[in-house]
Amino acid sequence: MRPTLHDPIAGATAEEVVRRFADELQKAGDTLDADLYDSSFADDVLWGSPYGATLAGYAPLNAIHHRLMDGARAAVSPDAPPVGAPASRFEVIAVLAPAPGVIVTQIRRQAVAEGAFSEMALYVLVERDGAWWLAAAQNTPIRQPPAA
Repeated sequence: MRPTLHDPIAGATAEEVVRRFADELQKAGDTLDADLYDSSFADDVLWGSPYGATLAGYAPLNAIHHRLMDGARAAVSPDAPPVGAPASRFEVIAVLAPAPGVIVTQIRRQAVAEGAFSEMALYVLVERDGAWWLAAAQNTPIRQPPAA
């Protein structure tokens, strides 16, 4: 028999943890604050970009997020091509509490502008000493499926 991994008792806490995490991402995206965006990332975070690149470690990932957000902030004209992620809404899609101190969640970053780049992220959060840390993330672009 196939097990059900979600612990419904831990589910309410997991939902609240993920809601706070998504709110943190939203505030950081709205203010283009790379340090806030990455504030819950563990030092040994594993990251998969929506384009297939992989990265391990907070420092190099934070440097990339700084370049993206600093570039967006430096755009001199509203008509300039977008740099980094566009203005977006972060939406919690699913939350799973498969083991004590572990949360797996899907959060969509939906671009506000029609047709702008959006993505779905799969995040793994781990609790250490009362704090929740992002251990791993995989980002996937949201695209229209090919015509059949």
